[in-house]
Amino acid sequence: MPPARVSGSGESGGTAVRRVLALGGHDFSSRPPDRAVCELLLRLAGEHGGRRPRICLLPTASGDPSEQIGRFYAAFAERACELSDVSLFRLGRRPLALRDHLLAQDLIYVGGGSMVNLLAVWAAHDIASILALAWRRGIVLAGQSAGAMCWFEAGVTTSSGKPLAAPGLGLLPGSLCVHYSNEPERRAVYLKAVGDGMSPGYGLDDHAGLLWEGEGPPSALTARRGARAYRVAVRDGGVTESPLPARFLPAPAPAALREDIAELRRIKTIRRRAGWPG
Repeated sequence: MPPARVSGSGESGGTAVRRVLALGGHDFSSRPPDRAVCELLLRLAGEHGGRRPRICLLPTASGDPSEQIGRFYAAFAERACELSDVSLFRLGRRPLALRDHLLAQDLIYVGGGSMVNLLAVWAAHDIASILALAWRRGIVLAGQSAGAMCWFEAGVTTSSGKPLAAPGLGLLPGSLCVHYSNEPERRAVYLKAVGDGMSPGYGLDDHAGLLWEGEGPPSALTARRGARAYRVAVRDGGVTESPLPARFLPAPAPAALREDIAELRRIKTIRRRAGWPG
């Protein structure tokens, strides 16, 4: 099935490094793996701009749910960044200059849900072309589940209930299957589709990811012990799955704990300068 490739706007991105972070599954919770992913998002956003990083959530794939948007803001509430969300289903009540807003970000994060619905709504608002331009300009594109598969030529979506192969935007070559180890039916459909001619690519467990930076191959990341990224290829007439070596992402301390640690360090510094015993 051919990818739904986006049409370029003709504007050049110069020498900006094009970066995409694809995650097999992730939530904006206080769990250590999710905190580790948020820390990575902050770092990537901070590397793009020289000011407080701007991070925008696109929760289109789930219908712009208030719960997801609230968790997003809560996850970064204590961090030095500027947050926003673009709710396409609420534009009538919250008008927004979509192109100007998205191109002013350092990182755009696309949430999970239905990839088919996501791309249909984006097409109605010309979001895909804006995101392609953002990518060429060096704005980081990131997302989980449907928000990860959408960047590829194809993925395996459960938008209609059962897993089915579906085209993506085609910014990245190949295909992607998410929730790889904990959804065996989706994985089986993906392997069969690749065997039947779909572009080979990658499988991602929840809390595993792939980071593209520039023209080279992606680097694999994991925020949870045991979560893996796989290279899926066709060799000798069969489909193979090869785990990729991955860098582990440690979780930062929760905000309250960070404040306690900082206070303890201040007390220790005062005691040391005063010559008091430790």
